[in-house]
Amino acid sequence: MNEGTKGLSVFETRKAIIEMLREEGVNPYPDRFERTHTLEEARSLPEGTPGVRVCGRLISLRKMGKLAFGHLQDISGKVQISVSVDSCGAEGFERFKKRIDIGDFLGVAGSMFRTRTGEITVAVNDYQLLGKSLRSLPEKWHGLQDVELCQRKRYLDLIMSEETRRRFLLRSRIVREIRSFLELHRFIEVETPVLCSQYGGANARPFITHHNTLDIDVYLRIAPETYLKRLIVGGFDRVYEFARCFRNEGSSPAHIQDFTMLEFYAAYWNYRDNLNFTRELLLTVLEKATGTTQCSFQGETIRFENPWRIVTFQDLIREHSGIDILEHPTKESLLKACNKSGIVLEDIDADRAAWATLVDSIYKKTCRPRLIQPTVLIGHPRALSPLARANDNHPEIADRFQIVVCGTEIVNAYSELVDPIDQRARLEEQARHRAAGDEEAMMLDEDYLEAMEYGMPPISGFGMGIDRFVALLAGEENIRSVVLFPLMRPEESSTNAV
Repeated sequence: MNEGTKGLSVFETRKAIIEMLREEGVNPYPDRFERTHTLEEARSLPEGTPGVRVCGRLISLRKMGKLAFGHLQDISGKVQISVSVDSCGAEGFERFKKRIDIGDFLGVAGSMFRTRTGEITVAVNDYQLLGKSLRSLPEKWHGLQDVELCQRKRYLDLIMSEETRRRFLLRSRIVREIRSFLELHRFIEVETPVLCSQYGGANARPFITHHNTLDIDVYLRIAPETYLKRLIVGGFDRVYEFARCFRNEGSSPAHIQDFTMLEFYAAYWNYRDNLNFTRELLLTVLEKATGTTQCSFQGETIRFENPWRIVTFQDLIREHSGIDILEHPTKESLLKACNKSGIVLEDIDADRAAWATLVDSIYKKTCRPRLIQPTVLIGHPRALSPLARANDNHPEIADRFQIVVCGTEIVNAYSELVDPIDQRARLEEQARHRAAGDEEAMMLDEDYLEAMEYGMPPISGFGMGIDRFVALLAGEENIRSVVLFPLMRPEESSTNAV
């Protein structure tokens, strides 16, 4: 305990220490520190290496008379440090004992040695406080089961949990390897608008806001699709975007209202070309980011290297519900078939929903939870895919595929509809569904239709939810666990000092 701080809270005590440091001519928040190694690199240095300068957060500290041991931590790992009277002098060691606390950022200089227990350690001959912590770190964070608190205070979760740090480093590696693979195959990364006067690219409810300068209501994009395809019109052959998307819908372990979507579009491909490319993409990313083409999820070993089952949407629904959707082309007929089969669709308003929305709900209710190993769905009804190309031999279905793993859609892709007349007719049908009360139906986008009328080549597009994919590979059941700062309801009070 420092003199003059008895009876004070941790917060007030550390504020007092800051004032003491300043009176002693020590800046508790200096502007830089020159390091020679990350902590992971330092751990690999041979014993006796001199001139080592490392820094990080002090996460443990044991003071024993004229000697103190602690651990510094950065995103790469941690390393032990040793501070003594012999190495830092009596005054320096005394200041270390009285002014340095767990949670502080610290820079140290010294040489490497190995303790009697075999732990590689920095023998500190000089140290510098780099950032004083006013609050104490949680003492039992490792055993904390409060998932909401981990998400709300992700910075503490990252400090205290090695597993959390590994999870988000995995996410970074996955994104990096995807980007590397796409760039290798001549895809060009672009950015498209987040604020849009029209929204499209998926069936979803949007977030609406107001643009004060233009005095118009605008939407947060639900997908970048129509803008990426405008770029194909403009002459880009292959484009991609890691796009933040926003859908004003309910939450679940597999859904979050703002999420990261990877979309790419390749001119002159069809959906079969895309499927072959997607398999190569996923296997390559898995191998490079995780060192294997398998992952474990909810006790199941998922083997991406095995041949993927390919099944039509019609056959899959018939297999799991007994309903042949193409034999029930009207909403009324399909609802009767559901009632006969005892299928209750709680997630939608069946009276207001369109036929396609009913079909999608039947699939999600009866089929998707049973698809564990990677499964490719093809042959979707055209009404479920307003922007997809109709099959030449079977115009009632779309040239589309989905990849589903562990009951979750990972990839949605298709041959794009490039016929502007057909596209207009489909969007006009979507507009009629919107007018009838289907809030997830698409808007009629005249600007996009005009772009199409200038001519489009054959195109195939791909969409993948990055959060879902990372959650799968990390073995996390809730995608919020792989989102650094998920949106949450504000706490009533967040000002209590620790």
